[in-house]
Amino acid sequence: MAAIAEDRQPQHGVNREAATKAVHTQLQMERSDEGDSRSQEEGSYCYCLVKSVSHLSRNNRGFTTLPERYVLPPSDRPDDDGLGRVKLPVVDLARLRDPAYRASELDTLDAACRSSGFFQASTLHAQACHLLGRVVNHGVAPELVEGLLDVARRFFELPLVGRARYMSPDVRAPVRYGTSFNQAKDAVLFWRDFLKLACQPLHAVVASWPDEPADLREVAARYAMANQQLFMQLMGAALEALGIPCHRSQGLLRELEAGYSQIMLNCYPACPQPDLTLGLPPHSDYCLFTLLLQDQVKGLQVLRRGHWFTVDAAPGSIIANVGDHLEIYSNGLYKSMLHRVRVNSTQTRISVASFHSVPAERVIGPAAELVDEANPRRYMDTDYATFLNFLASAEGKHKTFLQSRKLPMLS
Repeated sequence: MAAIAEDRQPQHGVNREAATKAVHTQLQMERSDEGDSRSQEEGSYCYCLVKSVSHLSRNNRGFTTLPERYVLPPSDRPDDDGLGRVKLPVVDLARLRDPAYRASELDTLDAACRSSGFFQASTLHAQACHLLGRVVNHGVAPELVEGLLDVARRFFELPLVGRARYMSPDVRAPVRYGTSFNQAKDAVLFWRDFLKLACQPLHAVVASWPDEPADLREVAARYAMANQQLFMQLMGAALEALGIPCHRSQGLLRELEAGYSQIMLNCYPACPQPDLTLGLPPHSDYCLFTLLLQDQVKGLQVLRRGHWFTVDAAPGSIIANVGDHLEIYSNGLYKSMLHRVRVNSTQTRISVASFHSVPAERVIGPAAELVDEANPRRYMDTDYATFLNFLASAEGKHKTFLQSRKLPMLS
């Protein structure tokens, strides 16, 4: 049930030994005077993987021209749009837990979800957060945030053969390493590598996560547990703000305790011609909430009033955004907004996104309490199988998944 990178891949596994052998063979070809990697079929999965952006950057230091397969059509390039900045509203977790302030903080959360769909999660009051600037404490230990970003960076610095053990076109694989957005079908590749880690049930999947760097499993597992707690707090608050009766919200929250949870480590290396490409194309997230960590290199942009704005977030903060599932569940009251990632010519950017939603087999639709004569049902029910079918269809080239679920008379 992925957002950004769980995309349109055929559902079959890749043997890790075979994958590693294929990569070794490809690397030998690259080192050979007689071999040229372009002799590989460019549509093959191994070809796309070997030519990951971190591999390109590391092995072509000083190169000044973007490879053709990463150059977007002129109409899709970022150009000068997105030079503006936007500050996100702050939702104070400490105030949400305090009965004296909960109502006012619920209003803040509700307003953010109805307007931009993005906010920062903090345990400092918004005014204090603004005054302190760099000091943001969202309830997840700062050393854990820093540790996860650090271990993510070290993973992408591993030799390619180490990372390639985890490549797979199977979207249900508990571990998946890849490049671009949807490398099997992207006509133009995007300047990004990723590592997906499924997090539910945590005890059953951790052993399948990469064992290099040596501390990756421990750090990522600790973060996954803390991150899940933060999601549950935000989801409980969102249900209350929407006016969902307690017995109904408690039932959904119990489901979410064993729901879909995934961590995505992202690497956007410095790019020789950043104005010709993107790290990620415009997209919305297929989940209830996305929670994002990022290092101090900016790149996340949100679409507002037809223009792109770069997000200014305090270092160490967690950015939250409404996903497609929450827009559907809220019957359109909360907004799953388009966002994208720009790259730059001087610095590698590392981010960690986590996606949270209902179990994969669960059907989700507008809450009955939010549908009436004045607010008719706006979306069809959906499940993960519907999402996969959409991604495999030609329809995905012309609209977002969320648009495909809108009822025809209201589209």
